[in-house]
Amino acid sequence: MPNLGFIIDNRRCIGCHACTVACKSEHDVAVGVNRTWVKYIEKGEFPRSTRLFSVMRCNHCDDAPCVSICPTTALHRLDNGIVDFDNRRCIGCKACMQACPYDALYIDPNTHTAAKCNYCAHRVEKNLEPACVNVCPTQAIISGDLDDPNSKISQLKSREKVTARKIEKGTKPALFYIDGDHSSLDPTATEPLAGSLWGGEQKTGVGHYAKYVEKRIAAESTNKSNGSPSVIDSLEKFLNLGEFGDGVLVPDKTSPTQVEQANNVKTELTRRAYDAPRKGDLWGWQVTSYVWTKAIAAGTAILPVFASLTGIAKVSEFMLWFGIALTCVFMAATGYLLTIDLDQPKRFLYVLLRPQWKSWLVRGAYVISIFGALIVAWIVSKLFLIDVIHQVVGWLLVLAAAMTAIYTAFLFAQAKGRDFWQSPLLPVHMLIHSIMAGAATFSLFAPFANDSWSKFIGLTLAISIGVKLLIDWFELSITHPTKDAKTVALMIAKGQYAKLYWLGVVLIGCLVPLGFTITGQPWLLPMAGLTTLVGLYIAEHIWVRAPQKIALS
Repeated sequence: MPNLGFIIDNRRCIGCHACTVACKSEHDVAVGVNRTWVKYIEKGEFPRSTRLFSVMRCNHCDDAPCVSICPTTALHRLDNGIVDFDNRRCIGCKACMQACPYDALYIDPNTHTAAKCNYCAHRVEKNLEPACVNVCPTQAIISGDLDDPNSKISQLKSREKVTARKIEKGTKPALFYIDGDHSSLDPTATEPLAGSLWGGEQKTGVGHYAKYVEKRIAAESTNKSNGSPSVIDSLEKFLNLGEFGDGVLVPDKTSPTQVEQANNVKTELTRRAYDAPRKGDLWGWQVTSYVWTKAIAAGTAILPVFASLTGIAKVSEFMLWFGIALTCVFMAATGYLLTIDLDQPKRFLYVLLRPQWKSWLVRGAYVISIFGALIVAWIVSKLFLIDVIHQVVGWLLVLAAAMTAIYTAFLFAQAKGRDFWQSPLLPVHMLIHSIMAGAATFSLFAPFANDSWSKFIGLTLAISIGVKLLIDWFELSITHPTKDAKTVALMIAKGQYAKLYWLGVVLIGCLVPLGFTITGQPWLLPMAGLTTLVGLYIAEHIWVRAPQKIALS
């Protein structure tokens, strides 16, 4: 079988956009999204200035992260090297868009499913060239078999000096550039466009946000007539979520100075002159809330069951059952949030019925299912007083709760486009968040608990807060392996999210509740729990949102 790929000859490209138009025509690509687009970079100052053109699209990687993370095999790699997709299987989870380091995927506003360049697979089957290759007036786009020494593309690749984008990701891309310029191929070498007609701001809902536009307009009209904002609008305003959560894209607020410090790249003489619009934050408040509710659900199961099994604290029967009830409520909320975040929510069961086992979306769904089954088994064995089984099920339940808390860290690690999520501390980070969330939730009801349980919850909350602060210090201060991860760390500690992090997470979410707990007064524990839960939500918001501010193309 051939190993198909592309070479873009930047010496020939004139930036005419014929490839973009041909691609849109061939595949009926909607307005506002692109499978192929041309990026313009201007370097230097008049009169010594140059303009560079680079064609951007799917790299048809040999080790495609979008294929690995896709939970339903909607994305798959053909024997000829083409990474193709089947929108009949897509659930619209947007994980592939987070996994792709090249920003090649988008959500089709008509089908609400993922789409991208598929090398015109339907044309290749008939021994035809892709549409963009046929239409290019200067033959700047070359396609063919990279493994055939007699093919034009193979000979060019062996004869000319070629470069590829982000080869450090290990994706083995099959798209190469002749005379590729760093400032054009590295998305962080130049600032994203701001306030430009040519691709800086996505003013109307397209792609992922298309389905929200009518709802948002209707909600805003209702709010204006009532004279009051909605709860979600108020929360978004407080957390500064409005940047991408409502379908309106505004410029990244990270200052050029911070980007230059993190990337060690001079940008003052290089700028983007034309580009496709950024897609915004693909995972918004739904994912933030899901991670938060999942942490509470896991924590409220771990603490009472573990304490009961080990005897580390005296847990009343009421508190034990109450903890399991809280777990069920917050797991139900987690399932709801997971579903509504999908662009094709009716296909949610495809994750279980058509699984792609490498995806941590699938593995996580089965972890949650096992967790739910063990909760039922624990309840049954408790009701029917089957002590031996109850002990075994209890330990399995604690283990499943811990896995439920941390599996999202492995899903984030599969999102290779977001370097900050690749931290090896993220599983520990999420487990500690779960312990904190469980202790904080039980702290709300400390006045109704016995002294032994109240002291255990207070001590657990204090220790977990201390561990969280230590982990945050490691994650924000260590030397990060990539410039994108370093930029995000700077964004959190000193940049766009600094005020929210230091006030919301460190002060409100950690130091204030820590002060309440060390007093040893049970009547202060509810305040400690409430402030901890608020701080945890803000922390999840920052950790989900900040990495998505990094441009991928």
